[in-house]
Amino acid sequence: MERESLLSILIMVLGGLVLQPFVWWPAAATAADLPPAQLERRSWRRLWYPLVPAFLVAAWLCGWALREPDPVRDPLDPWVVLAVWLPFGLVVARALVRAAWSLLRNPVDCGVSTVGLIQPQVVFSPFLAKQLDDGVIRAALAHERAHAAHRDPLRIWLAQLVTDLQWPWPRAARRLEVWLEALELARDDEARAEGADGADLAAAVLGSVRYLERLAAPRPAMRLTGTQLAHARLTGDAGSLRRRVARLLAPASQQLRGASSDIGSLGRAAALWVPLLLTALALGAVYGQLLIRPLLGMTS
Repeated sequence: MERESLLSILIMVLGGLVLQPFVWWPAAATAADLPPAQLERRSWRRLWYPLVPAFLVAAWLCGWALREPDPVRDPLDPWVVLAVWLPFGLVVARALVRAAWSLLRNPVDCGVSTVGLIQPQVVFSPFLAKQLDDGVIRAALAHERAHAAHRDPLRIWLAQLVTDLQWPWPRAARRLEVWLEALELARDDEARAEGADGADLAAAVLGSVRYLERLAAPRPAMRLTGTQLAHARLTGDAGSLRRRVARLLAPASQQLRGASSDIGSLGRAAALWVPLLLTALALGAVYGQLLIRPLLGMTS
């Protein structure tokens, strides 16, 4: 078996095994316990925490592969490969298919949304716009421009992919739900900080919901949560919708702020995780053979 093939199998199998204990990582606190901007950042990180050990294992295995000759000296039995690879391979294949389908499927009329992974753009249905006042339209646009500024369609697509890689465990889906709700509340705050009126934003949310319900009436199977689509939308599930409208109708909090620095957050994450990945790579290069050779010996 070629080195690269064996490496890919080991990453999938050992990474999948390491992932299992961490898929039960709890979701962040509820929106009532933290400001939305802080909750959104914390929830975003918790989407990724369970995958960190798998990334470290993958870096460690890559370090081992750098010193392993090609072809490898101890091939695996094909039936063993199939037996250990199949469960994790199917989960990865499912996640990739769903991610591709969310990009390739025909777009649906979402009323108002932010679309585009690389260059996000706000799309506003003229049929919905005719039903809203000018102030409500401006508030909805301010909310969607906040989504575009943070490249939220790309982040939603990545979040769904990360969640699918942890299927079928319910904690992963719950972490995604908490983040999506916090994301909408945080973008509401940014829109209000830019001058949008809370009542206008609430009217935009409710107007969008009524518009989508009319569209979905002939198609009861149509989903309105937006978690399967690679774009950001105004609406959410019924519980988050009630909390969101109540918050928008309440007096504005003094904690409202403009857009936070995503670049700064990425820099801090890189400063933390890049040294860990490099350390795992180096340890794999030095000590990888001590553990991989006995493993291959047990399965050959």
